[in-house]
Amino acid sequence: MARYAQHVSPAPQHAKAREGQVMNHAGGYVFAVDKWTQLDRFLILGCEGNTYYATERAMTVDNAKCVRACLDEDGPRAVARIAEVSDAGRAPKNDPAVFALAMAAGHPDPATRKAALSALPRVCRIGTHLFHFARDVGTFRRWGRGLRSAVAAWYNDMTAERLALQVAKYRQRDGFSHRDLLRLAHPVGKTPAHNAVFRWVAGEGSAALDHETRRGQAPSRADLPELLLAFESLQAASSTKDVVALIRKHRLTHEMLPTEWKTKLEVWDALLDEMPLTALVRNLGKMTEVGLLASLSEPARRACQQLTDPAKLHRARVHPLSLLAALKVYEQGHGEKGKLTWKPVRSIVDALNEAFYLSFKSLEPTGKNHLLALDVSGSMTWGNLAGMPGVNPRVGSAAMAMATARVEQSWHVMGFSNTLVNIDISPKMSLDDTIKKIERVPMGGTDCALPMIYAKQNKLAVDTFVVYTDNETWAGKVHPFQALRDYRQASGRPAKLVVVGMTATRFTIADPSDAGMLDVVGFDSAAPAILADFARA
Repeated sequence: MARYAQHVSPAPQHAKAREGQVMNHAGGYVFAVDKWTQLDRFLILGCEGNTYYATERAMTVDNAKCVRACLDEDGPRAVARIAEVSDAGRAPKNDPAVFALAMAAGHPDPATRKAALSALPRVCRIGTHLFHFARDVGTFRRWGRGLRSAVAAWYNDMTAERLALQVAKYRQRDGFSHRDLLRLAHPVGKTPAHNAVFRWVAGEGSAALDHETRRGQAPSRADLPELLLAFESLQAASSTKDVVALIRKHRLTHEMLPTEWKTKLEVWDALLDEMPLTALVRNLGKMTEVGLLASLSEPARRACQQLTDPAKLHRARVHPLSLLAALKVYEQGHGEKGKLTWKPVRSIVDALNEAFYLSFKSLEPTGKNHLLALDVSGSMTWGNLAGMPGVNPRVGSAAMAMATARVEQSWHVMGFSNTLVNIDISPKMSLDDTIKKIERVPMGGTDCALPMIYAKQNKLAVDTFVVYTDNETWAGKVHPFQALRDYRQASGRPAKLVVVGMTATRFTIADPSDAGMLDVVGFDSAAPAILADFARA
């Protein structure tokens, strides 16, 4: 007897289930996100390092084509999006936004170029960002009048005091220094103090200003902001006492210190009082190694207070992924590069753990039932999110799921590859213990339909499925969008699906024609709030 039904049953994931699907890197058929969603993924996640299926070069080329397509369709809109993501601190690294802005600054459309150059101060907020931009923009255009004017305005539009901080703190990067950029841009200072800073940079110190003063030329050394005079005194200091006094009086930063002073406990103690939060996170290992941060010590207490201050985290734009990476590195007791080692302090580990959750935007519980499904397949262990050490997509998905679990009242966490397993975790557990539990889940091929199939078979009352994945699904007998449809029909519930994309590819398991499905960029600092709003709607 012929079995006609087998030819019209749901297609397996390695075959098309309907028109409009595309093949992912693993050979399965999924959907393609639109160019604007892919732009968001690139701006937030970047493509630093290889994934299991694609090289860094291939992903960069694909994402550059996407940026170009967005610029071609609506350049000012693309520039506005680049600036918005960067300025709001939604990405762990600013490099993708700087690169995309450099592309926009070299676009053939005059309105797009103008918008890009106007957005330069929003995207390139510090000297390091400006050096990155100068490196990248040369790939797409020459240093014409518009670019020179934009860079000159970057220097002139800040106060003389902030300008002094920029040139002392961020001196050179990527083959560029402030001296190089000032020679390219030829800015004329809007105040004598600005001109004095420009001359100080061009002459590499105040000695040149003294020489010009003696010759009767303006500006003079007297116009220099006090910070630069203190910076010069710091370079000439010969005792720890003098270095500490200069740091405390002028709020000097560790980037301004000559290397020989960075091994002194007293110096780091002076730096800690006014240390920006991002610098604190980066230097926890060093301050522990020199003995400043120790169990029950007053400096450790002060550091923990800063790390867990929600207002400071918000003002500093400290990204959750940066804190997660800092936690992973600090706990292991050594850096990813170099020879620095330290014995982790428990209170600092706990503070970093708390800071991670605090760094997401404030959330309110939705009252909905969430099934949080983590892709634990082999491809999720490959590469690091945004190039952050120790944070692969699998680790990142666990951390993001717990950010939701700590807020929501009704949730369940499962891990899946080609099978589905319960994961016994609690929001009261530390982030590190949670990640260790996730890492023990067996790996296999990827079937993103399993969470919906499981919920149907076990008659679970799910309002929102949240699947954290790289979208490289291929192993199942039914497509995820079909599994969700079947669950809705069987349960009578209008269940929704949120797909949290953990890599900067153009793939998704979410059906773009279904209003009950949503794509969210993994480790967008606004992602938990976006997810909650969608669940409530």
